[in-house]
Amino acid sequence: MNVFTILIIAVFVVGYLSIALEGVTRINKSAVALLMCVVCWGFYATGGYVEGAEALNESVLRNLGETGTTLFFLMGAMAIVEIVDRYQGFSFVQKVLRARSKKGLLWKIGFMTFLLSSVLDNLTTSIVMVMIMRKLVAERADRLWYASMIVVAANAGGAFSPIGDVTTIMLWNGGMITGAGVINHVIVPSLMAFLIPMAIVHTRLKGELQPLDGQSVENGGYGITAFQRDVVFVLGVGGLCSVPVFHSLTGLPPFVGILSVFGLLWFTTEVMYFRKDPQDESPVRVTRLLPKIDLATIFFFLGILMTVAVLAEIGVLADLGSWLQRTIGNSYLVAGIIGAVSSIVDNVPLVACAMKMYPICQAGADFCIDGQFWQLLSYCAGTGGSILIIGSAAGVVVMGLEKISFGWYFRNITPIALAGYLSGILSYWLLHAL
Repeated sequence: MNVFTILIIAVFVVGYLSIALEGVTRINKSAVALLMCVVCWGFYATGGYVEGAEALNESVLRNLGETGTTLFFLMGAMAIVEIVDRYQGFSFVQKVLRARSKKGLLWKIGFMTFLLSSVLDNLTTSIVMVMIMRKLVAERADRLWYASMIVVAANAGGAFSPIGDVTTIMLWNGGMITGAGVINHVIVPSLMAFLIPMAIVHTRLKGELQPLDGQSVENGGYGITAFQRDVVFVLGVGGLCSVPVFHSLTGLPPFVGILSVFGLLWFTTEVMYFRKDPQDESPVRVTRLLPKIDLATIFFFLGILMTVAVLAEIGVLADLGSWLQRTIGNSYLVAGIIGAVSSIVDNVPLVACAMKMYPICQAGADFCIDGQFWQLLSYCAGTGGSILIIGSAAGVVVMGLEKISFGWYFRNITPIALAGYLSGILSYWLLHAL
């Protein structure tokens, strides 16, 4: 191992720790990720790993192309959700969830979150559901339980869908899993990770909720008609659901499907304003909504994925994968460990590392397309983040929205989330054993 390899690993470790300790350092993780990426590629360029500028550029562009498929998918999905939300396409959810019983509302919120997060990303689903939950639950003590179950349900719902979580999107785009394969084999473990914590919390909620008046979702005064709202909802959410079908029929990468849905939705909303002044700057015009896309998150993924690409190029990840196979030699344990670690650190770089550690079909049958390791990794990386409140993007956002303390979540939710997580792994093993 030469000095440049040591430097690249050191930069990655320091950068990763800075990202994990963002709450302490107060330095945005996207800035750290981008700086880490540039420094690592700088060491790679000067470390003699490739000969000549042409080979270096080829390496950079090849990895940037692989990373770009995930980034464009995320940007398209975020834009679609922003449009649907601004057109109040989710307003029906609030009406469906109304209930008097605390236990009844728990199951309604849980199942709605679980289902929505399988077609939307779990972060957006968590935000939407927390905002709606606030309009239905007055007591803060109750909201803590509901909000925590939203995190658990969102992470579980996103784990079995190829478009439900950033990590499943990465695995799907990378060719490790197929849409049908991950749905068929991971839905039961995901249900276990969701139902067991829900059943335990069910026993802790008692009584009825006080009815809240005047808590409905309005169109914000933008002049949106019910017809326009319904059209945008059907095209947006329906389009997201159809992306796996598009991929199967055409063979094109999933990001092409998501961009086609976004383009159709943008075109449709423009037609709605055809007779209006071209200079109309209504807040619901797509041109006004695009700046609301979270570019900081996009840059974070760019920095992380391109940094992991450097580790793959210098052979560190392949060596680590071989060591894990020699030392542990069990796909269930390796995937389970990755999932448990994802409760402490972000699951995106963990999955990115795993994708580079085990080339498809070169490390055994479990690592071929739709192999047990990749399916387990989809489940473990998605649901493992529920074990701690800081273990997923959804958890961090809900923690901020509802002011859930790390200690309260650790005492009350971590044991039951861990029980659900382990039950899911056990159910996956039993299904394949039978």
